[in-house]
Amino acid sequence: MEFQALIRARYSCRAYKPDPVPEEALKRVLQAAILAPTAANRQPFRLIVLRTAGREAELRRIYKADWLAQAPLVVCACGIPVETWVRMDGKNYNDVDVAIAMDHLILAAANEGLGTCWIGAFDPAAAREVLGLPEGVEPIALTPLGYPADAPRAKRRKSMDELVKWERWS
Repeated sequence: MEFQALIRARYSCRAYKPDPVPEEALKRVLQAAILAPTAANRQPFRLIVLRTAGREAELRRIYKADWLAQAPLVVCACGIPVETWVRMDGKNYNDVDVAIAMDHLILAAANEGLGTCWIGAFDPAAAREVLGLPEGVEPIALTPLGYPADAPRAKRRKSMDELVKWERWS
């Protein structure tokens, strides 16, 4: 799909068909995340791919919405702060690097005709337990991954004049 069409087509899907995601499509989606740029190319993230069948109760502990487990897969993007580049003022780029990888993943999914929904409002303690995350690994974002069973709503966005500053803030 042409990029402008892709970014307009991608939406937060909240209903999924139970159809399996073909292995080759899944590999292309995961490869897109692996190719994402990260600060100093450290790639301080890991992706956990969960098959949802039989894990509905565990997933509900992490995030209450039933539609999370409707999709055949859920991906959790995790950060490893100690592996991350740190700016000279102490800013750790872990969340930024994980977000870039997750954005590549969701755009690649949309290109494959798959739905996603970026989830940040989940229970990190439950995610740590269910996913068996070791110390030093932080769950940052989740997304279901599967074929949409809903349709996108109209996107509401602020205007370019509201969001873009030229040369200086004022």
